[in-house]
Amino acid sequence: MDTGSYGTGEVAVAADGTKSDTNVANSEADVAKNEAPLGSRAPEFVRARRMLHLSWQVAIFVVGLAVVVAGVIMLPLPGPGWIVIFGGMAIWATEFVWAQLVLRWTKRKVTEATERALDPKVRRRNIILTTIGLVIVAVLVGVYVWKFGFEMPWNIKDQ
Repeated sequence: MDTGSYGTGEVAVAADGTKSDTNVANSEADVAKNEAPLGSRAPEFVRARRMLHLSWQVAIFVVGLAVVVAGVIMLPLPGPGWIVIFGGMAIWATEFVWAQLVLRWTKRKVTEATERALDPKVRRRNIILTTIGLVIVAVLVGVYVWKFGFEMPWNIKDQ
């Protein structure tokens, strides 16, 4: 079973169908300069022995899967579900190229969202929308208290 995770790069396919090993695809060349190379981060003595490396990969996959499943369970229950899921992805990324690519994409998207959220125009819009929402909620609560007093909704008799 060849997972391709022992290599240090990915294969780029040219328009004519020929393959050439590159560290990254041309579209990601600038971004990848600051990132670690893709591939297995297993110790060298593990990578040198095929069966040991395969066992290592299975163990990493099972541990990562357990962490991701725990994170998915935490989504509706109390707990840091998304953080645990990304922790499981980080465990997988120590061994599998596909997980490394997913984490790189996620980091890029989070960085872009952070930059957009810190934009002064977007912040001003968000503050205005939040203020309008709070005013609407305050008016609704005021109307409810004026009409029914401080009674809980399930204790109100038919009027």
